[in-house]
This record gives sequence, structure tokens and C-alpha cells, in this order.
Amino acid sequence: MRVVLAGASGLVGTALVAELVNRSAAYTQLVRPSSPNSPSQRTWDPARGVLDQTILAGAEAVVCLSGENVAEGRWTAQRKLALRTSRIDSAGLIARTLAQMASPPPVFVCASATGYYGSKRGDELLDETSRPGNDFLAQLCADWEATTKPASEAGVRVVNLRFAVVLDPAGGALAKMLPPFRLALGGPFGGASNYFSWLTLDEAVRMILFAIETPGLQGPVNACAPNPVTTGEFARSLGKAVHRPAIFPVPAFAVRALFGEMGDALLLASNRVVPLSLANAGYPFRDPELGAALRRVLGGRLP
Repeated sequence: MRVVLAGASGLVGTALVAELVNRSAAYTQLVRPSSPNSPSQRTWDPARGVLDQTILAGAEAVVCLSGENVAEGRWTAQRKLALRTSRIDSAGLIARTLAQMASPPPVFVCASATGYYGSKRGDELLDETSRPGNDFLAQLCADWEATTKPASEAGVRVVNLRFAVVLDPAGGALAKMLPPFRLALGGPFGGASNYFSWLTLDEAVRMILFAIETPGLQGPVNACAPNPVTTGEFARSLGKAVHRPAIFPVPAFAVRALFGEMGDALLLASNRVVPLSLANAGYPFRDPELGAALRRVLGGRLP
């Protein structure tokens, strides 16, 4: 198997490359012109719409994980523009290039996010048939997925993986949460009854590969564990995993004061998302329960 990958330097991309190496699978990384080159890297320029079709030719799959980190800093107008262009330019360029090829790779797996459903859905159970939200992140995800349509209209099987919060101590949300929890200063953000959808980094990689290898899977696919938890349950589980109490909730007004719109949309969100399409396709979940998942990913790394 040969995979062409955009966004290989991120948390999920780095883990995906490691698994491809472990499987002795061939891969090509798409990198910006200013990045150093290696035999596995080829340059492209999404901002200028430059992608050589020959890079994609002969691949069994194309995977796009490109996008600025939504949790880095306040969502100023400039930051929102960067969040949009980093996703839409990249995914759109790949989709258009695939549509122009006489013999494109058969599958295009493109990242999206459970933010598609909006941040204020309470305890509503959300699957791939649920309506989208109406906030900034929901619109961003909807537009992000829409950019892949040229590829699907050209006959490429497109899978839009709507990732929940990816948990791994090496980076992302969990890495930022661990220091206060290890100091016994952790607790839920806002109300403890908000819902939190999640998956481990290993599971994210397995879901990408499953999407590549499962011919019947296409369209929007929720990439998350089958058992979302409340933020109160999450705080208790993480506190238990690091052998510390988790009794210091962060009030909503403090989150909004510190992080603005980003904090309201991410840290105070309530999304009870379930992976219906993956379950129906027979995906074998490795980490379905939060407590066991946290104990596994934090094994050997506790203070």
C-alpha cells in the first residue's frame, strides 16, 4: 500500500507515519516548498493551488490532516482566517486534483471534526445523520467537508472523518491537562454535565487505516469512542488515572475571560457524539471506555 499524506507533522499525522512504517507501507508526505526535503517528501503549495498530479498517481489512498490548531490562542479575525484557509485550501486542492486525474487513487480520507454539530447540543445523541450546528466551528467543518465534493463527484470514495478530541500525553488536549491534574488542581470546565466526545491517538490512526481499507465506508464518519462522557466523568477518570483528586472546577466565566470565543466553543462545549457509521461497518474499537483508555495511554508515564 502507498499513501500520500498531507499534514504529517501534526499529532495524528506523526502517529500515522509511524504506523505506516511499522506496516512496511510506502508513503509520500506533502510538504510546503520551504520545508526540508527527504526521499519521502514532495512539495506542494495549497495557497497557490499547486499540486503535481504525478505525486498522487499510483497511490492507493490520499489522506489530508492539514489544518492549524483550533486550540492555539484566541479566535481573532486573523486567526479564524488562518483556521479556514489552512483546511479549505489544502483539502480543496487535493479534491480538485483528484477530480482532474484520469486514474485517481480510489480513496480520499479527509479530516473534519465533531465541531460540525455545534458546541451547545446538551445531552442530544449525535450521529452522522444529525443536523449541523450554526457557530463558527460548525460552519468551518461544513465548508471543509464541502471542498471534497469534486473528488466524490469524480468517482473517488471520500471519507470525511469527524474527529473528536484526540487524547495522548505526547500532545494535544491531554498534554495540556496533565500538569494541573498531576498537581491535584484539575477539574471540569464549566458545568460538569456537559458532554465530551473523545478518542485515543492509537484509535485515530486505526480509524484512518480502517477508512482506507473498508470499501463500503464513505461520506461523513464520526471518529470517536462509542461512549462519550460528561466533563465531570472525564475529570474524575483523569484524576483517578494520575492518582490525584479532581475537585477544582473551572467556572464558565473564567474560561470565557481567558480564552474568549475559542474557550466557549471548545472548553465549554457539550457534544454527545457517537460513531454510528464505524459501528455499522464493523470497526473493532480498541479503547471504548475512557477509564481504561486513560490508564493505557498513561501507563508508565505517571508521576
